[in-house]
Amino acid sequence: MASETGTVRVDSWVWSVRLAKTRSAAAAACRAGHVRINGERVKPAQAVRIGDEVRVRQEGWERVVIVSQLIRKRVGAAPAAEAYVDKSAPRPPREVMGAGVRDRGAGRPTKRDRREWEQLRGGL
Repeated sequence: MASETGTVRVDSWVWSVRLAKTRSAAAAACRAGHVRINGERVKPAQAVRIGDEVRVRQEGWERVVIVSQLIRKRVGAAPAAEAYVDKSAPRPPREVMGAGVRDRGAGRPTKRDRREWEQLRGGL
């Protein structure tokens, strides 16, 4: 599935190597400034080449990858992992909180309980 040409759109590549769940999510991340190539903010149509450093900010941490293969179509997890060299720091551990834990027989959660849980999880 390697590309014949020397470049691929960055939103397509990020989606293809499974750094984003959908191509539209990859494009939205580019527009929001969460994707950088060699330190520069990029638009979704920006070309990515072999050897480029791509930084994708995701949920409180940053993935730093070096492009080793150009692919356009989404592939399985194993071939996708071969398309880049991961240089990112280890993902920070998720904070384990007692949010969402209720005593057995306490009944259905109230709207207030739900709002407190969402606030703890970093929601609205």
